[in-house]
Amino acid sequence: MAQKIKLSTIAESLGVSTATVSLALRDSPLVAAATREKIKEQSRALGYIYNRRAASLRTSRSGIIGVVVHDIQNPFYAEILKAIESELDRSSHTFILSNHYDSVEKQRNFVETLLQLGGDGVIMSPAIGTPREDLELAENNGMPAILVARSVENLDLPTYRGDDSYGISLATNHLIGLGHRTIAMVGGTDQTSTGRDRYQGYVNALKKANIPVDPALRIAGPRSKQGGFEAAVHFLSLPQKPTAAVCWNDLVAIGFMNGIARAGLMPGRDISVTGYDDLEEAAIATPGLTTVWNGQSEVGRLAARALLDKLSGSHEPDGIHLIKPEMRIRQSTAPLHRS
Repeated sequence: MAQKIKLSTIAESLGVSTATVSLALRDSPLVAAATREKIKEQSRALGYIYNRRAASLRTSRSGIIGVVVHDIQNPFYAEILKAIESELDRSSHTFILSNHYDSVEKQRNFVETLLQLGGDGVIMSPAIGTPREDLELAENNGMPAILVARSVENLDLPTYRGDDSYGISLATNHLIGLGHRTIAMVGGTDQTSTGRDRYQGYVNALKKANIPVDPALRIAGPRSKQGGFEAAVHFLSLPQKPTAAVCWNDLVAIGFMNGIARAGLMPGRDISVTGYDDLEEAAIATPGLTTVWNGQSEVGRLAARALLDKLSGSHEPDGIHLIKPEMRIRQSTAPLHRS
């Protein structure tokens, strides 16, 4: 069998100390950038594989971060993850990803496995019904947790997300400004902080404009394209005949627009539609989707940075940190057409 390459082998070949090689492979700023790159090139040439387990025994750090979200197939979470990955790459951390699909048990198993692996920390968008004890399990075992997108009641952990109430009020006010008065809200659930906040933003905007809040105009539940598509049937059967819809997110909005188009109506002309998140698909939808930018990339970047700062001993105060949403006006909304 070939002899295992050691740090000392690399050190001898370059005429530096073993300690310098070790620091360079961990991207320590104590070693000059040019020297670090030279050592990395030589380690690759010699076929050296960094032993993370041994390093973790020496430093009490594994370099592993856990990330757990609802469903990575949702582009909203994919954009958050991309920003997290970019930030962690700069500090040479590796992340392990899990989808919980709103299963508290699946999420708990992931956190327990991460603890067994010696994970340094975890970033999560908590599953519906997450008890505070599950997050305290991580914190109490020396693995700090940062929350994204959703918050957990009565738990004071650093949480990064868009200001959902304000964001939906922007979309609702945009429709009100176009002359719409019978506006439905399509999608979402009161089981999450996001759902509660977005519905409250919708209600607040209507009340501020002296428009009665009709609970029958809320079509709760849908959070996907398929859900939005199916909700169009319900929407078109409403006796109030709404002229506009504030959708829970862009996926729901795009599915909803397809649903009303299937019924022979034109989004943006017959029915005005807004989305939420400003996913890449929103700009190229037909028609282009008026939506609300929710700062996914900023949420991911700030959450990763907060965790790394916490691991280094300095961090922002706990609690909720809100990103301010912005409107993106496109062709799916138009002034109320009065016949």
